[in-house]
Amino acid sequence: MTGRLVPGANAALTAENPGLDAVVVGIAWDQIASRGPSAELVPVAIVCDADGRVLSDDDLVFFNQIESADSSVRYLDESDQEEIDVDLVSVPDVVDKIVFAVYLDPDPRSPRDLGSVRSMTIRVSAPDGRELVQFPLPSERNHTIDAVILGELYRHRAEWKFRAVGQGYTTGLTGLRTDHGIGRAR
Repeated sequence: MTGRLVPGANAALTAENPGLDAVVVGIAWDQIASRGPSAELVPVAIVCDADGRVLSDDDLVFFNQIESADSSVRYLDESDQEEIDVDLVSVPDVVDKIVFAVYLDPDPRSPRDLGSVRSMTIRVSAPDGRELVQFPLPSERNHTIDAVILGELYRHRAEWKFRAVGQGYTTGLTGLRTDHGIGRAR
């Protein structure tokens, strides 16, 4: 299996790749050069329960917290602009899905939307580098959004699948926090 997905499409990762026990999720983008402040994008993986809520704030994976509480999801910085390694076998049973998003750094000097982003792609590869699937995000709404859920790895029965999402936010990090329970007390 290798292919390009459209928003809403799913790919059966482990069912179509017997023995697949880990994946590398790569996020890449191309930005228009700026003479002033440029948009600083922050990729994040949100490890969620069956209700779509983050397990704990220790289960956010990004540049400042490079692995989940159980170490099954790890932030790398390799061939794509950003890579996140997921050890599918070690992901606890309580985890229903892992959401991959990008938000605009909320620095007040930064641009207010993703308008300078020409293209953005999320790809899922086997640990040996073999690409399993990719989702090039449609960019026609970038001038109205400041965060986007690119895709999610999720459990379906005993298998892992990937869903191309492409859900944009006009509320940035605040929207991601609200929708996934980030920062709430347990």
